[in-house]
Amino acid sequence: MIKLCFVCTGNTCRSVMAERIFKKKIGKQAGKDFKVLSRGLNAKGDNISENAKIVLKEMKCSSVNRKSVKLGKIDAQTLYVTMTDPQKELVPSKKVISMASLVGHNICDPYGKDVNSYRQCAKDIEKGVDALIEKFSNWRKEL
Repeated sequence: MIKLCFVCTGNTCRSVMAERIFKKKIGKQAGKDFKVLSRGLNAKGDNISENAKIVLKEMKCSSVNRKSVKLGKIDAQTLYVTMTDPQKELVPSKKVISMASLVGHNICDPYGKDVNSYRQCAKDIEKGVDALIEKFSNWRKEL
């Protein structure tokens, strides 16, 4: 099983959208081949942002509310995927990549912005998730 943790600042927008987009795309593999979660570097137990829920619902992903969770103890078996290169430097793991390495740029934080900013953010995240799934697929072929 591959353990994967998406990381952003507050775990109310980007990382939770990435987690849910990834889960939707892998479908039934989510509980079988992958353990997928999300965390925030500075999460404070806030709910998912309303605009994130709107966009997730539009994308037919889970839009169920939950409290944000702070990144705690690092698990050496987990691959951490940060939304930005600077966040990557804050995750003390040898198994960490940033979305920038997957899509060519950092995923901008839409927090406090309008729903269209969240839609653009979700499109960027989806590109990164697609690239990540392709990497996993290629990796499996090599085994």
